[in-house]
Amino acid sequence: MNYQFIIIPIIASLFTQFFAKFIISKLNGNFSWKNILAYGGMPSAHSALVSSLATSIAITKSLYSVEFAISFFFAIIVMVDAMGLRSHITEQSKTINKLIIDLPDELEYKYRELNERVAHTPFQVLIGSLIGIIVAFILLI
Repeated sequence: MNYQFIIIPIIASLFTQFFAKFIISKLNGNFSWKNILAYGGMPSAHSALVSSLATSIAITKSLYSVEFAISFFFAIIVMVDAMGLRSHITEQSKTINKLIIDLPDELEYKYRELNERVAHTPFQVLIGSLIGIIVAFILLI
């Protein structure tokens, strides 16, 4: 088995999650390890992972292969969910956090604050996808 279809997406995802998010957060002046390890934010590591997988398959198998078609539609589903479904989770988290704050003080401490940064913007998904494509090209060509 050729492990490049496992290794390249892992490299793209780790590079995006740790290095790219680290650099961007440092440049924006809002670095924290909590933000680096959390869902959401710039750029999307999930998008980098699936786009590097699809690109790796396109380069090695061809754009007309069944494997590429499967990976392409898998990537679309992951990226749309990162923006769409997870945006609903973000909105629910914000609402629940507001409800917790409105509780009497003796009850408020029983509930932890939910993470409100879960979804990605289309731009974050685009940049993550571009990173994934570039990583795959660099490692395969």
